[in-house]
Amino acid sequence: MIRPLIFTALATCATVALAESKLELEFPPPKVTSTPAPIKLSNLEAPNTPAPDIMVPNDVTNVAAGKTVTSSDPWPIIGELDMVTDGDKESEDGYYVELGEMQQWVQIDLESETEIFGIGLWHYHAQPRAYLDVIVQVSNDPEFASGVTTLFNNDNDNSSDMGRGEDPAYLEKNYGRLIPGKQAKARYVRLYSNGNTSDGLNHYIEVEVFGRPVE
Repeated sequence: MIRPLIFTALATCATVALAESKLELEFPPPKVTSTPAPIKLSNLEAPNTPAPDIMVPNDVTNVAAGKTVTSSDPWPIIGELDMVTDGDKESEDGYYVELGEMQQWVQIDLESETEIFGIGLWHYHAQPRAYLDVIVQVSNDPEFASGVTTLFNNDNDNSSDMGRGEDPAYLEKNYGRLIPGKQAKARYVRLYSNGNTSDGLNHYIEVEVFGRPVE
């Protein structure tokens, strides 16, 4: 009576293992066109720190592709908000949106509640720099007034007044930043920044959200 149950359990585990794979971002080509300004941050991550290992079911896709993007700065200085989810990750002019100074955010509407496994983020990689107070949150509330889950926060001095974060600051490069989604369930993804180590402006090249609809 026991053996069939054991075989069933082993078969189930094997099926689950085969149905998962490591989440790998696709990188744009590196192209640095300007010299970096001095970067002095107490929480700066060591260069070339490996991305986290995130295992995802094989039905997970980039659900942010082509989705609607809104922002705290609805009139960007350069570019258009739809560049954030258009699939282009190159560093040159014409591939990024530039928002105003101080804290700004972009928000992606995934159109339905989604189980989120990982988020790929590219701010700007034509110059080595670090963006400040990077905070990534998800919620089913478009106003982010309730039910908010924070997935990443490197505001180590609480200068954005959203709570102190323990995640590191990092240098922007062509391979972007992979942020664990922790299988949070939400419809909206909001990403904050508060200038960068070269100037007070905020930039976004691309955001990818890897998830699947909540059944």
